Amino acid sequence: MSTSELTSGVVYIHSAPGAVCPHVERAVADVLGTRCALRWTAQPAAPGQLRAEYVWSSAPGTGARLAAALLAWPILRFEITEDPSAGVDGERFSHVPDLGLWRGRTGANGDIVVGEDQLRTLVAECRDAESFRHRATELLGSSWDEALEPFRSSGEGPPVERLHSVG
Repeated sequence: MSTSELTSGVVYIHSAPGAVCPHVERAVADVLGTRCALRWTAQPAAPGQLRAEYVWSSAPGTGARLAAALLAWPILRFEITEDPSAGVDGERFSHVPDLGLWRGRTGANGDIVVGEDQLRTLVAECRDAESFRHRATELLGSSWDEALEPFRSSGEGPPVERLHSVG
């Protein structure tokens, strides 16, 4: 695979029990096809939990494969971003145990992109302003953002690992 066919992204593990961390590393390594040793730090927003974040580079679609691999541990809080690449939209995945997985497309500037069909469905199905507002915030992942914000801000300054896919 040439470097022009690669994209990059970031995996944020916002909270994980220590016993799960080696399994998370193995899952990420399996998806990326390379050895993975993350530097875990304490997560102040969840005492007793650990956090890590790292940059990856691999084929488009890797973000979805990483999210699927991490869903093996529904107790994790995580986010994965995948940058847009030639002919492929970017994506963001957010997981919170109580909410499950949210997936959204992203534009070049990182904003969530809501597609034409999604908007048409929203307009057709929502009969009042309140239901429209509720469904629109779901499309934008607002509940996931609210739930993850305390974990994001408490994690400023942790080590970042840069991982690249082989092959």
